[in-house]
Amino acid sequence: MLEEVERWLHTRSWSVTDRPLHALLAAKQRTGQSVSVVLPALNEEETVGDIVAVIRHDLMQQVPLVDEIVVVDSGSTDRTSEVAAAAGARVVHRDEILPRIPAAPGKGEVLWRSLLVTTGDVVCFVDADLREFSSDFVSGIVGPLLTDPEVDLVKGMYDRPLAGAAGQGGRVTELMARPLLNMHWPQLAGFVQPLGGEYAARRSLLEQLPFPVGYGVELGMLVDALHLVGLDALAQVDVGVRKHRHQDGQALGRMAAAIYRTAQLRLARGHLVRPSLTQFERGEDGFEPRTYSVDTEERPPMAEIAEYAERRVA
Repeated sequence: MLEEVERWLHTRSWSVTDRPLHALLAAKQRTGQSVSVVLPALNEEETVGDIVAVIRHDLMQQVPLVDEIVVVDSGSTDRTSEVAAAAGARVVHRDEILPRIPAAPGKGEVLWRSLLVTTGDVVCFVDADLREFSSDFVSGIVGPLLTDPEVDLVKGMYDRPLAGAAGQGGRVTELMARPLLNMHWPQLAGFVQPLGGEYAARRSLLEQLPFPVGYGVELGMLVDALHLVGLDALAQVDVGVRKHRHQDGQALGRMAAAIYRTAQLRLARGHLVRPSLTQFERGEDGFEPRTYSVDTEERPPMAEIAEYAERRVA
């Protein structure tokens, strides 16, 4: 590990207990910063309501740390929108945001569009499939942004159990993202959960970053932020244990392909020869190929979008 990274681990890795809520609230009031929480959601009716309810109770009613909770529904066919709204979130449908640009499928697309329908100086992203959710996930990762003006982006770090086994979750992280980062961006080797969906950043940074439309968004954002603001502006906070729905191996393969593609573009900014992934499933006549396209589109920095600029002027 680079000496720079070892130093970073000691100076930019914290625990949620390092910043109690009263200290965060005092910093928020002193600096006048506002906080938005965004949940990208697709068919998450079983979990999204509980997450919204916990954030509202702990961080809006008990302590006024969060100013708004926005659930961006990316086309759910279940009751995700109704459940989220009943729990107290403002629900916005992806296709209603920036309608002149047809929406692409993918998580990154939703996160990018969320910048147009939120107002916070600090934007906190939380996945909508978390179980046994704690508001520490939000207070922990927004804490450094409220208290330290030199920090621009904070990732959550946590244990990720799989089938009851500690530390066995995050398979794409260990098999794809961590090797890529260690080999090509060793300054980022200290991040425990580089692909984690719980992170917060200053709007002033997010609006300058391109957003891969799919699963590559977390890796792309981390790499681009490193180049834009430097390692010392990045941090991570231990928020405990993350429990969520796990995907099957083939879905993880498609995720890994998208992440590799995101890394490839950042390494060469070149042309993809074959932006697709072929996997195999056993059928009646043996193994049958299934070919999936790999996300190849990225959204430009939001600061370049006319509607966003007009909203800021207004």
